[in-house]
Amino acid sequence: MALANGFGVLLVYAFIQHGLPVPQSSAVISDRRRSATIIAALLGVGALVSLGSSAFMLSPVVRWQLRGGPPSRREQMAALHAPLRQAIVHLILWIFGGTAFAILAIPSAPELSAAVIMTYIMGAVIVFGFSYMLGERILRPVAAKALSEGSFDRTLTPGIGTRMAMTWGLGTLAPSIAIVLLCVTQISTDLEYSSNSLAVAVLLLTIVVIVQAFALSMLTSGSISDPIRQLTRAIDKVQEGEPDVSVEVFDGSEIGRLQVGFNRMMEEASERRVLQELFGQHVGEDVARRALQFGTELGGETRFVAVLFVDMVGSTATAAERPPTEVVSLLNEFFRIVVEVVDRHHGFVNKFMGDAALAIFGAPLDRPDAPTAALAAARDMRIELSKVVGLDIGIGVSAGLAVAGNIGAANRFEYTVIGDPVNEASRLTELAKLQPARVLASSSALYFADEDEQSNWELGEEVQLRGRRRRTHLASPVLRS
Repeated sequence: MALANGFGVLLVYAFIQHGLPVPQSSAVISDRRRSATIIAALLGVGALVSLGSSAFMLSPVVRWQLRGGPPSRREQMAALHAPLRQAIVHLILWIFGGTAFAILAIPSAPELSAAVIMTYIMGAVIVFGFSYMLGERILRPVAAKALSEGSFDRTLTPGIGTRMAMTWGLGTLAPSIAIVLLCVTQISTDLEYSSNSLAVAVLLLTIVVIVQAFALSMLTSGSISDPIRQLTRAIDKVQEGEPDVSVEVFDGSEIGRLQVGFNRMMEEASERRVLQELFGQHVGEDVARRALQFGTELGGETRFVAVLFVDMVGSTATAAERPPTEVVSLLNEFFRIVVEVVDRHHGFVNKFMGDAALAIFGAPLDRPDAPTAALAAARDMRIELSKVVGLDIGIGVSAGLAVAGNIGAANRFEYTVIGDPVNEASRLTELAKLQPARVLASSSALYFADEDEQSNWELGEEVQLRGRRRRTHLASPVLRS
């Protein structure tokens, strides 16, 4: 920023000395050493004042950086407003410097006072714009940290519209006014200009217009395009499946609000994803997907389902004889195998009830071969659970019409299946605990299974299950050596 101001001073000095369309005998032109001395002195004093003001204005930021942690309101404002405040300081220095130069240098050529003053004003305005644009870009990392660790604030931060207007005003309007004033001076005064001096002055101003308009446009477009490219890259990452994507917030205008909005959107999406995963773990992936797609209204529908009920044998005695940690480990291993086997056969573990589990095939997703899948899962489950030391189980399988849906209150409900197949599977489980195979199925489940699965089962006796009026024809898996 100091270099930008120094370059601006050199441009103004060169234009006053060589670009003004004045007679070659002018005192201001001839006394170049005196003008250069004044310019150098003003530049030195201005540099000291600029550095001192920068140190004072950024002292809260330095204290925050040394302290660490989130910034206070004052520290955040100091970081966000530093570019504008510093640019204002430079503008004031240019005003005082121009006034001092006019007082010291113009008396020798009063006819050039208006031209010199206008040149200084144009230089001051241009350097003000460059100081702000450069300061905003240089302090971007500090602003990013202030915005990320503190609350978002837009106070005194120019928006996109203001920046575009500033670019137009500083890069095009100010030099154009200078050209207009030169032409007006040529028409309205009796000064005798040197040959081609007006053309040289207009040519120099035109070059200034082109160069500084381009530079300011690049700085302004960069302040807008950089965050847009940043957001574009972030969106591409999201589309590629990256879960945790965020952008750096380094702008206090509406661009910053866009950056903050993207980060908040991603945080909320991450929270929703975690909630969906937890929801799926609690109620099952199929139920979670169905709830997200169709809603969670209370009620149910009649579905043809197959039900598998599995229960541990002697769990009460096990809990009394073993430490609680061993009991929990045994239960977790038991339920892990149940879930893996049911998932392998595309069923749905509806609920865990102490040391028992209820699995459903055919709900919430339709499945025409639900009895086949349930019977195959029962056989596989018996084999897998028999490998666990100290675990004995009973498994019952039934099939038929049941009501499947959300049961409970409006603010607390669960997806479940209610009907005769559930009751029959539960009673079959109690009876299976007394059978060598530890697995029993009803003939209704076997009847609807395919022939390959039926060949793995054999029909047995008919019994009257507790709580049921109809007799149940039992089926058990064929025990092969």
